[in-house]
Amino acid sequence: MEPRESWAALAAGGVAGVCVDLILFPLDTVKTRLQSPQGFRKAGGFRGIYAGVPSTAIGSFPNAAAFFITYENVKSMLHHGSTSYLTPATHMVAASLGEVVACLIRVPSEVVKQRAQVSPSSSTLRILSHTLYHEGIQGLYRGYKSTVLREIPFSLVQFPLWESLKDLWSWKQGHVVDSWQSAVCGAFAGGFAAAVTTPLDVAKTRIMLAKLVCRCCPTDGSHQPGRLHLPGDIREDSPAAALTQPGRSCRWPPKSRRSRRVGGGVRPRTQPSSGRPFAVPQQLFSRLRAAFAAKEK
Repeated sequence: MEPRESWAALAAGGVAGVCVDLILFPLDTVKTRLQSPQGFRKAGGFRGIYAGVPSTAIGSFPNAAAFFITYENVKSMLHHGSTSYLTPATHMVAASLGEVVACLIRVPSEVVKQRAQVSPSSSTLRILSHTLYHEGIQGLYRGYKSTVLREIPFSLVQFPLWESLKDLWSWKQGHVVDSWQSAVCGAFAGGFAAAVTTPLDVAKTRIMLAKLVCRCCPTDGSHQPGRLHLPGDIREDSPAAALTQPGRSCRWPPKSRRSRRVGGGVRPRTQPSSGRPFAVPQQLFSRLRAAFAAKEK
């Protein structure tokens, strides 16, 4: 592949990716909120459907450019000496390698974008800073493997189907397809691939939105960790709780109506008097119980 063709693929892929992501961003927000663990309404509903758009605007161009330049280069290298019946396999390999490279840029942008989409009251910059502070670079790559496992099957279905539809249309009309005809083929191929890989996309979204857990000891002596509780605009049941400072407060068990009843196997709700999470060793609780039992006897 010549340098001029490489630059053309990079520029065209980057511009196309930005246009598609920005135009369809409201639909992507609705999809993310429907797939979120807490449900569509608690994730924001139709409120703030452009939450997280800065992350998409920044990451779309390098993400799409990295994919298309890898795709075109690998496809051109594999085309030399390959027969016609191996063409679909060539497109599959090229698309898979393109997705692996593009996900290095896509996943951090996707993590910040999806967390902003389900927490419209928090800004993109705030979510990014909290993610880096509490989870580090690893937090930005949460769900990288699941994203690759979703994108590779998507590409294995989309790109061979897209190329085959273009070839079929070109053969039918006797000349190369126009740009709008290529777009129609791509829309059909992308829609079919998305329908097939939707379960993988749901798994990827929920991994990226998974909460962090407060590693504190509950007051009832069990070994299960508590949950982060954040006052203010970020709800306890929202994935944005994963982005909060762990030194705020810790409630155990999670707030619910059932937890107010004592008996029937339901533990009472208790809350520490101070604003810090409990960090008392389990051995101290055991010794206190033993001391009180000995005193009663």
